[in-house]
Amino acid sequence: MAMIWQTSRFELDLTKPCVMGIVNVTPDSFSDGGQHASVDAALRHCERLLADGAHVLDIGGESSRPGAAPLPLADELARVLPVVRGAVAMGVPVSVDTYKPEVMQAVLDLGADIINDIWALRQSGAADVVARYPDCGVCLMHMHREPQTMQVEPMQGDVVVQVLAFLRDAAAQLQARGIAPQRIVLDPGIGFGKTVEQNFSLLARQQELLAAGYPLLAGWSRKSSLATATSRSLATLASLDPQARMVPSVAAALLAVERGARIVRVHDVRETVQALAVFDAIA
Repeated sequence: MAMIWQTSRFELDLTKPCVMGIVNVTPDSFSDGGQHASVDAALRHCERLLADGAHVLDIGGESSRPGAAPLPLADELARVLPVVRGAVAMGVPVSVDTYKPEVMQAVLDLGADIINDIWALRQSGAADVVARYPDCGVCLMHMHREPQTMQVEPMQGDVVVQVLAFLRDAAAQLQARGIAPQRIVLDPGIGFGKTVEQNFSLLARQQELLAAGYPLLAGWSRKSSLATATSRSLATLASLDPQARMVPSVAAALLAVERGARIVRVHDVRETVQALAVFDAIA
């Protein structure tokens, strides 16, 4: 398996785990909506994540929480472009979480390094955009159905087998378009159309996903499955502040790395970096 992730401006060494810090430029994300909605606040957050040890910044302007309504293109561009412009100027790897080809082209033109797509470039024109940029990194995620309905009718059957097959096919389609394998990372899509049990099976059996032959990104941070596992009752689950999910999020990130993930996408960068330093000390 390749240990270098080729991106627009950087070759990221994945020999050691890479921490991707989440920058939500949204008013409605499930865990931190509205906290970094202004450009200045978002860029201050970028600086804080880098100081805490983030290797990559992942900027997103549209919430993909279950039930989220689609965001108009103009609104997403208005939210994301000024933040991407400022983050690129910081001289660090910048990822943009989007599924819209127009946003992909705009941020790549600004110098963004990675496209992180929950739709795995299935939207019309998305793969065309990525193919026009010879070096940008790509993260392909598995999502069952779409955000409005993914938790209403979650997956059935052996989720690991289905996710592996989907990701293998998505990567093969990109390679057929001439996109080099070292540009591709795969994400099993924790929480995107899966039950709690299915999410944890993806973690327990994560090493089976390595058979696809690409580095894996794990996105467990503050997901509701962690709250379900750590809550003693339905009442505490309903009232659990996503910020209180930090410890289980770090635990899940550590377990994902132990099972072969090379990138962890997290809100709590400082704590995750500390945990990975302990893991590295015993490796």
